[in-house]
Amino acid sequence: MRFMFTGKGYVVSDSLKDRAEQKIRRLERLFPKNVEISVTFSSVKQDNKIEVSVPLNRRTLRAEVSTNDMYNSIDEVVDVLEKQMVKYKTRLKNKSRKDSSYREELAMVFTDSDDAMSEDHEIIIERNKNFEIKPMDPEDAVMEMELLGHSFFVFRNGRTDKVNVVYRRASGTYGLIEPKY
Repeated sequence: MRFMFTGKGYVVSDSLKDRAEQKIRRLERLFPKNVEISVTFSSVKQDNKIEVSVPLNRRTLRAEVSTNDMYNSIDEVVDVLEKQMVKYKTRLKNKSRKDSSYREELAMVFTDSDDAMSEDHEIIIERNKNFEIKPMDPEDAVMEMELLGHSFFVFRNGRTDKVNVVYRRASGTYGLIEPKY
């Protein structure tokens, strides 16, 4: 495991780096051997935020936590990463039974002797929805999303005629996802 620490508007002390490294190393058994972990500390008003990115072979795990204490943020972000990694490995195991590309990904990311995560969480799709995708502008899609009370909305962009998604970000702003063909 290699660590890369950065601070955005925040001075990262050696003790904070040591604490983050110590806590994240607790998950070493879950990650591939030579993974580079990027840890970013930032502070806005009284919120202390830590973002951790773990690039795996075909995927990137990312966790972000904000609290009023940076040390608490570190503890919480490690818990989030652990849950993500367990979920990721379980999904790969389940999908690798049916598709060889997932078997390859599982072999690249995890070793055969890695039985640290024995939890089996089956993915259950509880509900399917069908709806007509109407052409509209992203601004109209945001208004529709807000009227429905959802955190995202799928629509056909009237300008590009492609399927897009608008979503509400944690900061209260909105994002637009456009496919790249």
